[in-house]
Amino acid sequence: MTNIRDLAKMAGVSVTTVSRVLNQHPYVSEEKRKAVLEAIEQTNYQQNINAVHLSMGKTFLVGVVVPYIDHPYFSLLVKGMASEALENNYKLVLFQTNYVEAKELEALQMLKQKQIDALIICSRKSNWTTISEHLPYGPIILCEDTRGKQISSTFVDHYKSFTTALNYLFEKGHHKIGYCIGRKSGTNSRHRENAFKDFVANHKLPYNPAYIFDHCLHFEDGERVIEKMTEMPDPPSALLVTSDEVAAGIVTCAQTREISIPGDLALIGFNNQPIAKMMKITTMEIPLVDIGRKLFLQGIDHNDQVSYQEIPVTLIERKTV
Repeated sequence: MTNIRDLAKMAGVSVTTVSRVLNQHPYVSEEKRKAVLEAIEQTNYQQNINAVHLSMGKTFLVGVVVPYIDHPYFSLLVKGMASEALENNYKLVLFQTNYVEAKELEALQMLKQKQIDALIICSRKSNWTTISEHLPYGPIILCEDTRGKQISSTFVDHYKSFTTALNYLFEKGHHKIGYCIGRKSGTNSRHRENAFKDFVANHKLPYNPAYIFDHCLHFEDGERVIEKMTEMPDPPSALLVTSDEVAAGIVTCAQTREISIPGDLALIGFNNQPIAKMMKITTMEIPLVDIGRKLFLQGIDHNDQVSYQEIPVTLIERKTV
């Protein structure tokens, strides 16, 4: 296999000159550059990219952990990261975990082995101890509120946004409010749960665990929510739905069951996805593409400095409340 010493001999130049041509260094005469390029073409020389990365101390790869690649929430985050990666000549390495901790640990191990320059975890299964153990090996960026911890993040204050949405429904006359969520565990989910419990306590409303619907991730889960509600003797009159896609499923199923929205059931979705605009669903707008961009930039501009970026959420009023 041809190496740069062979190229130097063929071109009649030094190894340093070959290295400069390979790395597109400007200070090489046109005659020598042409001789090196001809040698490269004749031998079909291919650079050892691993050796290049080792010499530079970078792989120009950033790992991204998502539980589901096909979920709109995470796909929009990745869209923002991919845009910034393109701008900065990086590539993304995607890890779909399905919330299996072993898959998350594989990504952390790649960071430890310097196979990636940084790791962005959009939603984690690993505990803080595991994350902390891997911090010495490279930047880890989280998409959750990490204030008070020595780890960078771009995040939404889910306690604040949930409280805003709950108060909006209360002001509209709703006292029997429930919510739909992807999973009950996780930092963001706990913030939402705390907001809900504080809300019912502050307004002296009964806390009804049956009003909390979990495993709500996709459009078809909206039908399951409606089916459960029709079996309840005293169903909620309003729901917060942490995914516009699920909210759209609820609206569609409600129409087939002759359940009036917002007459019988008011809805607030989250994220302001295109489907929410199309179906006129009131929603809490979370700029996911912008969050993805910021997460990526935190990963490559880390410089051993911990930073926290809170992203504001905006209530978009439409026709479902």
